[in-house]
Amino acid sequence: MHGLPKFLIHCAALLVLTAAPLAAQTLIEPPFGLRWGDSPEKLIAWASRHSLDLTISLPGDQPKLRILKIEPRKGFLPDSKAAAVEGRFLAGKLYELTVHYTDPAASADTMKARFDELRKQVTAQHGPLLANQQQRSVDNQFVTRKQSFHREPVKGLFLLLAFTEMEDQLRKSREARFSLIYRNDNLRQELAAESKNP
Repeated sequence: MHGLPKFLIHCAALLVLTAAPLAAQTLIEPPFGLRWGDSPEKLIAWASRHSLDLTISLPGDQPKLRILKIEPRKGFLPDSKAAAVEGRFLAGKLYELTVHYTDPAASADTMKARFDELRKQVTAQHGPLLANQQQRSVDNQFVTRKQSFHREPVKGLFLLLAFTEMEDQLRKSREARFSLIYRNDNLRQELAAESKNP
């Protein structure tokens, strides 16, 4: 009788340990109603429903890779301030989704404010982001500033938020853009291994 509670405690501990990585995997899911492992057809159907332009890339050196980029003719994606979304599919399954934020009508300062706002939203939703890169380079009157942050709750599953500002010192103009990348590298590695050993 005394052995039963110990057995139940061990079972509960085992369940928690094995469920923790699964829970973390579900913490970071791609947006727009997509899930890891979805087929390109799901993204194509979403683009079609909203009358969005679709570009499909088939890299010659990676025959199992498909890259779908979706963007509106003008303005932003539905229910979003994003200008485009790009999905990467290996062996027909989604492993990476990038949301691009550009706006020709917005100043670099406005885009930086939007970036900071998105960073706060991502932090509130997924937890603290770690600083990745802060870089400034000058080349022929062009100044490029880069800033990026990431979150990786479990190894191989992460978010990357990257901001780029370009300044033309000669023409006194600045523009900025940023992207939010959702990546499931665990799934990518699994799919790559499967495609090598069908």
